[in-house]
Amino acid sequence: MLRELSHVRQIRGGRPRRWFQSHDEDLIVWYAEDGSIYGFQFCYERNRKERALTWTAEQGFSHNKVDAGDREGMNYARTPVLVADGVFDVEAMARRFGDISISVPVEIRQFVLNKVREYPHATQRT
Repeated sequence: MLRELSHVRQIRGGRPRRWFQSHDEDLIVWYAEDGSIYGFQFCYERNRKERALTWTAEQGFSHNKVDAGDREGMNYARTPVLVADGVFDVEAMARRFGDISISVPVEIRQFVLNKVREYPHATQRT
């Protein structure tokens, strides 16, 4: 179940944000100056092969996997980066997000759920 983190560090010069987290997912929501939702990033399968669906008003959608930077044989971890990833199963992710977002404020929950369902490059599985 996604729960809101308190005392989320706000980045000077960046957009105000709220952060929700569960054992395997993160949802970060950014706000525009007028208080509307500017964008979000939904990270999932954090404990396996982490992926991130990102949407912003300026750039639209991206779906990436997270390269954690922890390569075998290296003595240090590199900074995690987003790299291109393919298939995003809209229906499965809409169900998953719906199941875990019960405690997320309704305006955020509906906004993200609607955007997940709008994802343009999805594979519909039957």
